[in-house]
Amino acid sequence: MIPFLHLGPLTIPTFGLMVAAGLLVSAYVLQADFDRRRDTFLKSGYLKESNEPSHHDEGFLVIGIAGLSGLVGARLYHVLESPRELMANPSLLVSRFGFAWFGGFLGGFVALIFLAKYYRIPALEFMDVCSPAAAVGYAIGRIGCLLSGDGDYGVPTKLPWGMSFPNGVVPTTARVHPTPIYEFLIWMLIATILWQLGKKTLGGEAPGKVFCAYLISTGVARFGIEFIRINPKSFLGMSNAQTASLVSILLGIILVVRIKSNKQKGNATV
Repeated sequence: MIPFLHLGPLTIPTFGLMVAAGLLVSAYVLQADFDRRRDTFLKSGYLKESNEPSHHDEGFLVIGIAGLSGLVGARLYHVLESPRELMANPSLLVSRFGFAWFGGFLGGFVALIFLAKYYRIPALEFMDVCSPAAAVGYAIGRIGCLLSGDGDYGVPTKLPWGMSFPNGVVPTTARVHPTPIYEFLIWMLIATILWQLGKKTLGGEAPGKVFCAYLISTGVARFGIEFIRINPKSFLGMSNAQTASLVSILLGIILVVRIKSNKQKGNATV
């Protein structure tokens, strides 16, 4: 594995490099989603009309703000999971390693709520637009975990594709499940499904379906991956990530029920 790239006097962590790549690619995906919904948004009174394509940069602004908020949230959540270690070594707050998925989700989610208000787009509809891009960004970021060998790999395995990380940030000579590769493939599949599902919302479908699918699918995927990860167990024999995944799944189900209920009430009114 390659935790760092050395370019003359520069030392570049591969994890940070892939996170940056993930943010850039997700910005292009988000911009594409904004563009395919632009006519619908403008008819609804959202966004600001512009005839210049160069002024259509919502995706890059959203990813820039939400991405930074997500990184801060991921770092804070990770260090607060072990408050004693943080108290003993406050410098952990600015370490380049250790980011929690659920903390990143919370940080990015809060930023997206404010951005939805800025663009005058209903929150659920805004989350629909952002969901495929979020899945793509997460997938690419996991390649950074693979390259750096930061301990996000799985338990030992005898499967032929097992990998060792002798030069990783958290080294191991045992052949283990390369869970970052699993997550990359799964989240890219989720992103593809969400993108296709988003096409249906262009035809007047109730907003929120794509976001619900994101919450449930990513929650289920992460919950399953944790069974072969090396994360410590805490609440009811589950890892913190599994507990967070259950919250994500439950929230997605509640939103689905609410959306269906509101749709039925609307049909009854008509």
